[in-house]
Amino acid sequence: MFEENLILAFSLTALAGLSTGIGSFIAFFTRHTNKAFLSIALGFSAGVMIYISFVELLPEALEMLESIHSNEAAAWIMTLGFFAGVFFIGIIDRLVPEHENPHQARKVEEVHQGVDRRKMHRMGVFAALAIAIHNFPEGMATFFATLADPTLGIAIAIAIALHNIPEGIAVAVPIYYATKSRAKAFWLSMATGLAEPLGALIGFLILRPFINPTSMGFIFAFIAGIMVFISLDELFPAAKEYGQGHLAIYALVAGMLVMAATLLMLM
Repeated sequence: MFEENLILAFSLTALAGLSTGIGSFIAFFTRHTNKAFLSIALGFSAGVMIYISFVELLPEALEMLESIHSNEAAAWIMTLGFFAGVFFIGIIDRLVPEHENPHQARKVEEVHQGVDRRKMHRMGVFAALAIAIHNFPEGMATFFATLADPTLGIAIAIAIALHNIPEGIAVAVPIYYATKSRAKAFWLSMATGLAEPLGALIGFLILRPFINPTSMGFIFAFIAGIMVFISLDELFPAAKEYGQGHLAIYALVAGMLVMAATLLMLM
């Protein structure tokens, strides 16, 4: 039913994940952080994710569930899936030390500051591990959304790719400072992005025997919960930290507006 989009789903997931490499290039070839760009990227990504979650993923989850369940049962399963996603990513987030949070704002100027190299190397390695952990469920979100609806998958992939750029900076800045090697910083940054297609592959292999309207409805609601939590707990606060004044909220609204217009044009 859903497997004709397998290649596209894996491709989009990989491209979204590997956009961490863009962040490493920014860290290498600029001496000052373009805070406005990063704030807009994170805010826009949050807007896209929130809009898709409530306007597309949850209604589509409910529609799938109502095809084989009563309206009441479908609503309960959808709600359970949504909050299961929220609690799942919340638990993962709690397992990551706050000072190593991959969505903590990082600046390329840190490369040029007199910080202990061993401390910076440790910061980079922990940031890479934290990002890899976060990227597992993000990869599953992109992959399963694309399986069911390629248009939805493309939108989610773009949003995740945008918010992976600052994550690439979070890894590349301390590793480059500690080792003075652009190659090491770049490849470690790229490796964290590989966690997304890896998460998609593992999720698909585990869930493949159980793919049906009920499981896909639950998964869609689960993905919505993950994306809303990431947007409100991580992306938007980081966008405000990078931004000036109301730039982050303008970008968030712009993300919603662009996503709404896109979906309307594709109807």
